[in-house]
Amino acid sequence: MVGQVSHEVEVNVSASEAWELYGTLQFSKLVEEVLSNFIEKIEVIEGDGGVGTIIKLIFAPGTGFTGCKEKFTKVDNESRVKETEVIEGGFLELGFTLYRDRFEVIKNGNDSCIIRSTIEYELKEDAAANASLVSIEPLANVAELAKNHLLKSKTAKDEK
Repeated sequence: MVGQVSHEVEVNVSASEAWELYGTLQFSKLVEEVLSNFIEKIEVIEGDGGVGTIIKLIFAPGTGFTGCKEKFTKVDNESRVKETEVIEGGFLELGFTLYRDRFEVIKNGNDSCIIRSTIEYELKEDAAANASLVSIEPLANVAELAKNHLLKSKTAKDEK
């Protein structure tokens, strides 16, 4: 079984400004902050934020997961696309054979962009019922907070 869910939000900052956040490890720090009720800690195991970087997510008690490791499989600074895949734990323990997050920053004029967050997944047929566990809501929440963060940063720069 294969599936996909996505979310888009328009942000009134340039695509390059948004990518400065999404394309770096700074984004992991924001995720940790925004999803603190779900993610207790994010540790960089290996890498500097480029392809091959491995991060460990330690989930908060009561979430149903202990943790997982994700690998950055794509960081394309030109097209502003970042992909991470769960390589250990998390959804893989529930019959998923693929769980990928994709973040795209799409230029929408000089001072505007669209942030598209997508989850792609594949499940073993005998675990198909677990597809209902996939939710775009956490990534939508992160995108909204990223939007607020970027707008505050832009306002601070404009006031200098």
